[in-house]
Amino acid sequence: MGDKVLLIVDDDLETLRLVGLMLERQGFKISAANSGLQAISVSRSEKPDLILLDVMMPDMDGYEVTRRLRQMPETASTPILMFTAKGQVEDKVTGYDAGVDDYLTKPVHPAELTAHIRALLSRGRTRSETPSERGYSVGIIAAKGGLCVSTVTLNLAISYAQKTRADVIAAELRPGQGSWGIELGQPVTDGLNNLVRLKPADITPARINDELVRMPFGIRLLFASSRPSDSQDMDITTQVETIVNHLPSLAQMVFLDIGSTYMPNYEKILSTCHETIVITEPFPSTTQRTKLLVDELLAKGYGKSKLMTIVLVNRVRADMQLSITQVQDILGYPVSQLIPPAPELSYQASARNIPMIQGQAGSMIAQQFNRLADLVAQHVAA
Repeated sequence: MGDKVLLIVDDDLETLRLVGLMLERQGFKISAANSGLQAISVSRSEKPDLILLDVMMPDMDGYEVTRRLRQMPETASTPILMFTAKGQVEDKVTGYDAGVDDYLTKPVHPAELTAHIRALLSRGRTRSETPSERGYSVGIIAAKGGLCVSTVTLNLAISYAQKTRADVIAAELRPGQGSWGIELGQPVTDGLNNLVRLKPADITPARINDELVRMPFGIRLLFASSRPSDSQDMDITTQVETIVNHLPSLAQMVFLDIGSTYMPNYEKILSTCHETIVITEPFPSTTQRTKLLVDELLAKGYGKSKLMTIVLVNRVRADMQLSITQVQDILGYPVSQLIPPAPELSYQASARNIPMIQGQAGSMIAQQFNRLADLVAQHVAA
């Protein structure tokens, strides 16, 4: 790894000197920056193989530096090792949420620091040298609209990324019907629309990667616009299929917000996925419609040769609804997870432009998404 360039970012010049000398002796080439703004500038111009980043700096802390680096195409996937004296659990969580790949607390033995650096570089090299290796993909769908498919997809993707530290992409697939951009306060949400208007041959992994947005909570998103007029692009099915086929080459895990069966090419999209998650709610008419979808999927091998998981989303607090047992009896298929109602948390998250799972880490809804993420992780490992 002697040709690897490491960028060390620390406002303490003695730390820059000592750590730099130690890593040079290990055969690395060293670049340095003593402020957040300088780190961003050097990263853009020199494109280091790894960034060793302090948190406490005068102009911009390491968390904000990480967020900005993850939004830049040049450094969106560059390994970042946060190396700092801030060692509280909440500090580490903030770092991972911002997008760092690893976190070490000062002081640390030089051998341990070197081992973490080599592990990150090796992980990055393996991904870059094996472009044919494809990630695992999960399609999320419902029998009708309005069942929180987008909410489940986004929060599940975040939970999975935070629990596994995997590289995760979540994608909206319905032009003109995107919701994540508005919910997260994003000014530009035309990624999907820009892609579907290209010729299929021009939709390459590199072109898709350019449209992905690195978010502070550790995943990359492909946004669809919310403009009603853009819904005319829903019929551009070949381009959407091309995007879906390329996404697993860009990340270890891909979550697809398919929406409902009104999606023109939902069957072809599902056929590319390793796993399907079907969303329903505990009301008779919805459960009956979900049964029709489940029956069709079962007839095509889902739930047997392909994994299928049923998630019950309970959006209201009311006694006049079906129990899980009743839902399972109607579907003829087990319900794996229940997402409880959380209207207050939903409102608070919307007002703050953050995902629900980020609003209250220990909430019941966060625990349920974590359990669903654990279930998906078990399927991946099986």
